[in-house]
Amino acid sequence: MKAALISLGSESSKWIAKAMKKYFEDVDEINLKNIEIDLSHKELEILYKGDPLGEYDCVYERGSFKYEPVLKSIAVALSETTYIPIQPAAFYLGHDKLLTQLELQKHNIPMPKTYLTPTLGSTKAILEKINYPIIMKFPAGTGGKGVMYAESLPAASSILDALTALKQPFIIQEYIETEGVDTRAIVAGDTVVAAMKRKAVKGEKRSNIHAGGVGEACVLDRYTKKIAIETAKIIGAEICAVDILEGAKGPMVIEINLSPGLQGITKATKIDVADKMAKYLYKRTKEITEKGKKKVASEILEDLDILKPGKLKEIITTLDFRGNRILLPELVTNVSKFDEKKEVIINIDKGNLSVRESEIGREKEKKK
Repeated sequence: MKAALISLGSESSKWIAKAMKKYFEDVDEINLKNIEIDLSHKELEILYKGDPLGEYDCVYERGSFKYEPVLKSIAVALSETTYIPIQPAAFYLGHDKLLTQLELQKHNIPMPKTYLTPTLGSTKAILEKINYPIIMKFPAGTGGKGVMYAESLPAASSILDALTALKQPFIIQEYIETEGVDTRAIVAGDTVVAAMKRKAVKGEKRSNIHAGGVGEACVLDRYTKKIAIETAKIIGAEICAVDILEGAKGPMVIEINLSPGLQGITKATKIDVADKMAKYLYKRTKEITEKGKKKVASEILEDLDILKPGKLKEIITTLDFRGNRILLPELVTNVSKFDEKKEVIINIDKGNLSVRESEIGREKEKKK
């Protein structure tokens, strides 16, 4: 099977690509900056360095919010023919904190109280009645960038003045006291493959590793694991990081990250997270590829009238021997409808074998 990792070439992405090469026959590392989307045809065409992107069984995309349109377009173009662990919708949901909030709230995922206001006047009204401290942050951003802490109304008003000058939308969110600690869970399918607590350095509210936070391994309880896995599914990302606060009201999701860094969590947990991701990608690709092959084979057989009842079928195949026993192909079972409860008559001669249901067996079935 052939796979591709499309990314910006970060150290974490290099780790994942290296791990994927242990499982897939071929793995191409593709720089996201060299991707072009051709919209001039009826269908999207993906170009890499000016040439059409090759065919792959699996394509895993990683990249910052700045590349969201490109990442989404790639996923849209390939989703019909290629296994993609992150669905197209996930790229705009996961890269926008407000859209993430709306989608998760719709599915009753616990999150801190959040406000978005359309005007300066309504924002001031919120700031005057809200309990402090609060968090003010931009809808897009990673690594803790764009997240501001206000411990009082005067502090929030100063931040508001700066944000108004930038003419960017922002989110107001209640501050959950955790003494600067949050939890990051790496999800792969139905499993949390690694989790760590992140503690902010003294004088810093952000616990992100890129902001100086320190990580240590942890084991999540069943409920927190469930929330992390459900969050990933709702967003449409089979592989991602889910950031959680443990407050007085229990675990609350604050963010998801579609392209999480692996250095911090790998060091903290001593788990080869890149290998866990690569192994999952291989397993899912294999499942989907084999399922697709069975579907194609079934369609071909239907076209040849092989599966239609009431007609004698002739199949040319080789026999499968297990010791001195002959195992018939699965197709024979599907067409004949034999099962272990039915009585059969077997006629045997050299170079000839026939099996048919006995009349006695049929009468027994009728009486039932």
